[in-house]
Amino acid sequence: MRAHTTVAQKPARPVGSRWLRAALVIVVCVVLAGTGLAGAARYMSTFWLYRGFPAPRLPHSVVVHSRRGTHKVRVVPPTVQTISVTSPALGGRKDAVDVVLPPGYTSQSRRRYPVMYLLHGFPGYPSNFLTVGDIANTEATLLAKGLMRPVILVMPAGTFSFFADEEWANNVEPGNNWETFVARDLVNAIDARYRTVRSGSGRGIGGLSEGGYGALNIGIHHPGEFGLLESWSGYMMADDPELFGHDLALMRYYSPADQVVPAAARLIAARTYIWFYCGASDELAGQNVDFNAELTQLHIAHLFFERPGTHNWRLWRELMGQALITASEHLHG
Repeated sequence: MRAHTTVAQKPARPVGSRWLRAALVIVVCVVLAGTGLAGAARYMSTFWLYRGFPAPRLPHSVVVHSRRGTHKVRVVPPTVQTISVTSPALGGRKDAVDVVLPPGYTSQSRRRYPVMYLLHGFPGYPSNFLTVGDIANTEATLLAKGLMRPVILVMPAGTFSFFADEEWANNVEPGNNWETFVARDLVNAIDARYRTVRSGSGRGIGGLSEGGYGALNIGIHHPGEFGLLESWSGYMMADDPELFGHDLALMRYYSPADQVVPAAARLIAARTYIWFYCGASDELAGQNVDFNAELTQLHIAHLFFERPGTHNWRLWRELMGQALITASEHLHG
């Protein structure tokens, strides 16, 4: 135990010196705290951008095995653009759209390409397909390996606010006709701007989670416009009464499980193919299983499968290549 006389035996520091020292300590603490916060902010920003996956990186080459032996093939970078599409269905507002042009698009000036429209989930952005999903590099790599044919990828934004859940549907709010935007305004804009196959046989639509739900709705409501429908962990029943003004008839209209029955004959006539999957532990698995049984009973061409996992980017990223190969196989140039 210290004696009370210890402090008294030491000369006291000048008041100004004590304040200066305290000020320096405070400054150092603030700087360190600021640096730590900035580092934490950068980490969170990077994690949100890539969801914990490595940043997208295009390999310089890939090894290809053929009858002639094993050889390296250079991976040609794709072209990624962001364009703006003015939409009457959205009240004349402009929607930001990411477009991936496959390798060779610029050099092969007479070639037309099939198009795959991809709808993001909620909350989300079209850029998630590029950053988290690494979809552009995946396509370029698959092309170098000879596992697919080139496809233009189109990824629109499905909301004007990060917090607005629009479900890719025509909802009761004016200027929010998101289905019409995709099926009419966006398709027309892409066909006018790029060398596309301008028919349903060369046009597909898909998406993840809410985007998968939206893709099924739009494809079923417009038989023949999209020859391929893909749903990655989507759902088949409308679940937001407020969005549809609590109108039960409107909710049934925006439920693929209900609308596929009256649309079945036209979907079959148009040779529509539906490809969908979900994680076995996903709470939406039951809807997917039931929808598979319904399509089987209606004799609509389709493929459904489950994979171990739940409702997240790990599953969607794992199956990204398979989704692109499916698009290549079912869309025709």
